[in-house]
Amino acid sequence: MTLEDIRIAPSVLSADFSKLGAELADVRDADLIHYDVMDGHFVPNLSFGLDILRTVKAHTDLPVDVHLMISNPDEMVERYLDAGADYVSFHYEATAHAHRLVSLIHERGAKASIALNPATPVLALEPIIDDLDMVLVMTVNPGFGGQSYIESSARKLCRLRRLCDEHGVSPLIEVDGGISAKTAGKVTGAGANVLVAGSAVFGAPDRAAAIADIRRAGALGVSKSA
Repeated sequence: MTLEDIRIAPSVLSADFSKLGAELADVRDADLIHYDVMDGHFVPNLSFGLDILRTVKAHTDLPVDVHLMISNPDEMVERYLDAGADYVSFHYEATAHAHRLVSLIHERGAKASIALNPATPVLALEPIIDDLDMVLVMTVNPGFGGQSYIESSARKLCRLRRLCDEHGVSPLIEVDGGISAKTAGKVTGAGANVLVAGSAVFGAPDRAAAIADIRRAGALGVSKSA
């Protein structure tokens, strides 16, 4: 995995929404925009919905990675696809119909991803891993920004990478939670290649430099694990 293989996805949850267009322009060196949807039920917090997603799409040329932290993804996924989601991650814990949702996302021309909470084992994905474009491993408990990275996440990422190798597939492996230049190498060394960073990017005075620092730290983690 090279420097160019490591993708950075700034989370707009940490952006200043009073100047959203400027905030998105500041992270144009990233690879995706991460968009968290929280419903106050599946997770204890509330975030934003369809109208702001449309605004985000209007102000960036980057693919938008929509992370549905909601109890009813079966009912809502098509609305987020209509609003322009390029990637959709729904939680394994929130639906009994993962195959159906993945098929629907693909039929609509978007990329399908399943998110796993910290306590959900990687083995749960074995029946569907062949069909996924991406897997999102939560490296904090979902629902709030600014949490500390869970140190046991690297072992989970290694297990996910082995599962992918056993099936001969290579979905993107995304991590979300506590990611910064200090933790990027831990997750890329274990197999992650898409790094969601909120406060580590939007909290930095120079967003382009922050993105570059996280990318370099990720590449260094890969080289150390080789």
